[in-house]
Amino acid sequence: MFGALALLGGGCGAPGGGADHRAPRKEIAVQLYSVRSLTQPGGAYEHDWPRLLGRLGEMGYTAVEAAGYADGRFYGFAPEEFRRMVEAAGMRPLSSHCTKPLTKEEVRSGDFIESLKWWDACIAAHKAAGMSYVVTPWMDLPATLAELSVYCAYYDEVGRRCREAGLGYGYHNHAHEFRKVEDRVVLDYMIEHTDPACVFFQLDVYWAVMGQASPVDYFTRYPGRFRLLHIKDRREIGESGMVGFDAIFRHAAQAGAEYMIVEMEEFTSGVEEGLRQSLDYLNRAPFVAASYARP
Repeated sequence: MFGALALLGGGCGAPGGGADHRAPRKEIAVQLYSVRSLTQPGGAYEHDWPRLLGRLGEMGYTAVEAAGYADGRFYGFAPEEFRRMVEAAGMRPLSSHCTKPLTKEEVRSGDFIESLKWWDACIAAHKAAGMSYVVTPWMDLPATLAELSVYCAYYDEVGRRCREAGLGYGYHNHAHEFRKVEDRVVLDYMIEHTDPACVFFQLDVYWAVMGQASPVDYFTRYPGRFRLLHIKDRREIGESGMVGFDAIFRHAAQAGAEYMIVEMEEFTSGVEEGLRQSLDYLNRAPFVAASYARP
């Protein structure tokens, strides 16, 4: 989407219905950024989130990832109300994209206590909403490795606090994380300089390919670090031939994947039809398991 942070000690361990009758229902989430045009002024569901969530549940999606957290609310709804709406649609509130960038002074000093206060409130809201994961969806490219190191420490501490609340914390890539800063690939440095017990990575497979990287190579080099995967294509999933989804899914266990999340930014025949076609592709694909949840 969007084109679409170790001060304290302690470890950070791992914290309905209506689907296409032609294919089995699999555990697949939808990133709600995909439906943003439908909820904007003039959109078909501008004032009717319950009906929109109901449509997604009817398609066969089993969970949602939010992208509308602000001031303690999700898309303007109190956390408990948002959770009720999602569950009434036969889905679960799985995860949420949100973040608090560091100020220039925080990056310079390495003191991010003030930003962590924001995270304490954010984590409490996500807990109340029934979320399992919180994901930072963006970071501007740092100018130096010293700046990037501060962000890694920041993310470790956010992850620690999430863990204390029973949540997992991750970072979501776009294409620019595959660029280099001081001769180091940014995403590689982040993976190697964050605590695996505190921070996982939500690999967006399409943006990895756009960044000239192989998702499977990352799964092989950093096994177990990718608890969530964003499944995305140029438009409907499987249509472009640009992303090797069969290889990606065959290496899901190596990646450490626990849930797959569909996100779309462009559509051939409209938002709802595009999301339906993408889910149908995944439901039909023999290389996509019914579930990636760990026992």
